[in-house]
Amino acid sequence: MNDWGRQRLVEALDRRAAAGRPARFWLRDDDAVEPTDALARFLTLTEAFSVPVTLAVIPEETGIALEAYLAGREGVSIALHGWSHRNYAPPSEKKQELGSHRPAALVLAELATGFGKLSALYGEAMLPMLVPPWNRIAPDLLSLLPRIGLRTLSVFGAEKDRGLPELNTHVDVMDWHGTRGGRPADILFGEIAARIESMGDGQAMGLLTHHLVHDGAVDGFLGSLFELTTAHPGCRWQPAGALLTA
Repeated sequence: MNDWGRQRLVEALDRRAAAGRPARFWLRDDDAVEPTDALARFLTLTEAFSVPVTLAVIPEETGIALEAYLAGREGVSIALHGWSHRNYAPPSEKKQELGSHRPAALVLAELATGFGKLSALYGEAMLPMLVPPWNRIAPDLLSLLPRIGLRTLSVFGAEKDRGLPELNTHVDVMDWHGTRGGRPADILFGEIAARIESMGDGQAMGLLTHHLVHDGAVDGFLGSLFELTTAHPGCRWQPAGALLTA
């Protein structure tokens, strides 16, 4: 079996451990709305390894059922995932809910409604974090987000200076443009290692998952990753809230 990526990750973590600088990891899972068998399988896996997870929840259709299902679970925090996860971009553009296709005041009002709804449901578990659907947002909206209590942005890719603190994800387990299933494990291990090798002090390695579409390949990869990293002194899985205040 080709395991170059896994070996590269082990070596990267070994170096971190030897230097006394464990790499900080965090996990974001998108598109939660209601309790499902897929969510149950995902949380069973994260809980087995005590890996904290931030669920990006779509507020328009969610409600008390998801809140009741998550109540009392350790290590679960909530972030705002737009309002409806509805695409307003024309076919010629990439999908966007929070683009410039509608008045900024309307978009902001929807986000404020969603943030208020989720805050009422989840209380202290709610983070002041916006996860834009499809990881896209119009630049002119960013400066307006603090007005409604959203102080952090989480998208996919390297953090940038957009005028708002970012806690991003950097490795996505899904092959969206190919099989639409889980990506090869060794590629994922290699990408995680590359992120560890390139990130500076104060940064973290963000893993992005989508529980509703996970297949056996994703489940197998996550189990292997959690088993490797949670037992390694060169890695610390941390809740997003701890990283936001670090």
